[in-house]
Amino acid sequence: MYLGLDLGTSGLRALLIDAGQRIIGSASAELSVARPHPGWSEQPPGDWIAAAETAVAGLRAAHPTEFAAIRGIGLSGQMHGATLYDKADQPLSPSILWNDTRAAAEAAELDAQPDFRALTGNIVFPGFTAPKLVWVARHEPEIFRQTACVLLPKDALRLWLTGDRVSEMSDASGTSWLDVGARDWSDTLLDATGLTRDQMPGLVEGSEPSGQLRADLRAQWGLTGPVTVAGGAGDNAASAIGMGMVHAGQAFVSLGTSGVLFAANDAFSPRPESAVHAFCHALPGRWHQMGVILSATDALNWHARICGMDAAALDREVGTTLQPPGGVTFLPYLSGERTPHNDARIRGAFAGLGHEADRPALTRAVMEGVAFALADNLAALRAAGADIARVTAVGGGSQSDYWLKAIATALDMPVDLPARGDFGAAFGAARLGLMAATGATPDTVCTPPPTDRTIMPEPKLRAAFQDAHARFRRLYEVLA
Repeated sequence: MYLGLDLGTSGLRALLIDAGQRIIGSASAELSVARPHPGWSEQPPGDWIAAAETAVAGLRAAHPTEFAAIRGIGLSGQMHGATLYDKADQPLSPSILWNDTRAAAEAAELDAQPDFRALTGNIVFPGFTAPKLVWVARHEPEIFRQTACVLLPKDALRLWLTGDRVSEMSDASGTSWLDVGARDWSDTLLDATGLTRDQMPGLVEGSEPSGQLRADLRAQWGLTGPVTVAGGAGDNAASAIGMGMVHAGQAFVSLGTSGVLFAANDAFSPRPESAVHAFCHALPGRWHQMGVILSATDALNWHARICGMDAAALDREVGTTLQPPGGVTFLPYLSGERTPHNDARIRGAFAGLGHEADRPALTRAVMEGVAFALADNLAALRAAGADIARVTAVGGGSQSDYWLKAIATALDMPVDLPARGDFGAAFGAARLGLMAATGATPDTVCTPPPTDRTIMPEPKLRAAFQDAHARFRRLYEVLA
């Protein structure tokens, strides 16, 4: 049996599979985000451990026999979080999360240094880890002085599970400290932020062992033998492993809290000026490119809160028949934007409101705004050399047929829906746990799921969507 632990922003999920990759069961625990100041986003590392304990306890209670036979654990998690530990491996402060933009000025300063783009292949975004450490050094110098190790969120879970300070290539790619082509920490980039290699975790590939589960946890969980903990992956790379998206030409769109357009690559293909991420994949010798928008389902959930409803009810209200965009335009930049704008200050907006703009019209505008932002990502990815002809849809937002039809039409490409099943980050993490524990090869493990159905773009609405997309871009230019 193999366990995947996926540490998200709003919750942690534990998923158990057998040697044949059949899902045995899953359990989850919720997490909350603290926003003590505008643009800030934090979580205490202790909350992650408590959530893992809750989810594991639920899974163990539901499947005691199978749980006891676990031989491998894989980790997935939200990327970029700055989690600082002292010499005794105690956290010094809440983790500064991926969607925290307090370090915008520090990111711009680092990005102006040519070594960062040259070695990482990426813009230094405000949400990345390195600028957050520069911010801490300036604003919380005592915490910076005590920092013995910087860990990413899922690697904080690994520290609890194994006692080892280890990360892996896909997650480390989002720190602005990794030489992504060489797949190693860069002493040059670390020195530029006042840190040393000694303060970084060790590095392994995502499908390789990173350590063994602590003996006391094995006993506490009732496990019958040693358990290998895999390197794991950042959330999007883990989703790609779960979807079998590991070769050039394979791509998916993820509608989660954030929105991601992900393309697998067989080589490192950076083009930082496009604001496209070029990261290591979770498998040796493979990379990927990503366009990222910071608010996808987060935008619809925000709209739902304002309306006093839940997102599913809003989705039912708009129905399933795609309509041409109306006069309302929505920018989904509620906490800034990454691809293609790299703009931490931009914020969301409705424009074109009139007396005729009812609640369904605003809901459609929110969905269209996310679709247009993803279309901007597609243009940036293609300019960076990505070969994308169709995408597979994953994430909570992919349950909305209306939204997927809008995305297919805005991207002007087919959107595949996988056969019923769970192929997300937790499943990908469990697959990595299986490979690390057994030595199984990626080609035998990382197979794509069968396609249940395909949503095609609607040619009769193509012109209307193109016109609405042009309004979307003009609105950004006015507000930027």
